[in-house]
Amino acid sequence: MAEYPTGVVIIAAEFHGGPVGMACNSFTSVSLQPRLVSFCVAHTSTTWPLIRDRGNFCVNIMSNAHAELARTFSRRNVDRFGLGTWTARAAGPGLGDAMAWLDCQIWAEHEAGDHTIVIGEVMSMAAHPDAGAPLVFWRGGYGTTHT
Repeated sequence: MAEYPTGVVIIAAEFHGGPVGMACNSFTSVSLQPRLVSFCVAHTSTTWPLIRDRGNFCVNIMSNAHAELARTFSRRNVDRFGLGTWTARAAGPGLGDAMAWLDCQIWAEHEAGDHTIVIGEVMSMAAHPDAGAPLVFWRGGYGTTHT
């Protein structure tokens, strides 16, 4: 699957002890009516149970300027929210200069091997008009597309 390039998002939520989030490259659109999106999360994730308990989350779509931030959100035991400027959104923290934000609530979960497929209903969304090119994950590293 390393040959298949994917976009990169950060899934974030507010939890009782502060913001929580994780990098994700399995994000995709599912349905237009209702507006549904999905992503996959490993059963070993320690972040997903906290987001699941909250019930809603913000999807932050990363631009090519966010490679270091995406690396930070893929690590354990680091201050994931120490980089970037974060603002409160309806469903969780929004990165100020993300390409777009989708405020979602959990619609369904499906077990699939060693991962869970999470389907979220998009409650609201917004886009940054000057965000640049998207961040792409390919062959184990980050890059972008030509614009």
